[in-house]
Amino acid sequence: MKLHIKNMVCDRCIMVVHQQLQQLNLQVDEITLGKASVSPDPDESQLLAIAASLKLMGFELIDNEKQQLIERIKNIVIQQVHHTDLSKNHINFSDLIAAQLFKDYAYLSRLFSEYEDITIEKFIIQQKVEKVKELLEYGQLNLNEIAYQMGYSSSAHLSSQFKSITGLTPSQYKTDKNNGRKPLDKI
Repeated sequence: MKLHIKNMVCDRCIMVVHQQLQQLNLQVDEITLGKASVSPDPDESQLLAIAASLKLMGFELIDNEKQQLIERIKNIVIQQVHHTDLSKNHINFSDLIAAQLFKDYAYLSRLFSEYEDITIEKFIIQQKVEKVKELLEYGQLNLNEIAYQMGYSSSAHLSSQFKSITGLTPSQYKTDKNNGRKPLDKI
């Protein structure tokens, strides 16, 4: 049985969900961001136990098909922004999302906006800004290098988007120790 799980955003999430499912005596056949295949098929009481166990760890079982699509969109964006080098891929997110989900992008965009009260494009920008915050905090790259790595056309474009989301320029963010990053599942 395939379980659809909300708020899985990284490899550690996969590890935690895997452990929780094994503790419930389920065989985990496959697990990726947002999905886990288990056997044998859990009955209703086991599904409730799975939901309760995952909820304690900050995850949710999703049974609504539209919500599953939205979670898959989020996982595609998070995977691309946080786990790939955008400078090498030059990704058109709308084409990528539509191709991976085998759905019309206009439909996916409307659905996402309806459920999340934000457009996919704004979600992508928010994810990129969080990644930029991380890179700024590491201090290993200058702003031009970060802009290149994140697939921006220029550091000015990156700075403009960064300021529109945070209210600060990247250099102000770097010097202000009171600013923090947001967990990916809270964006």
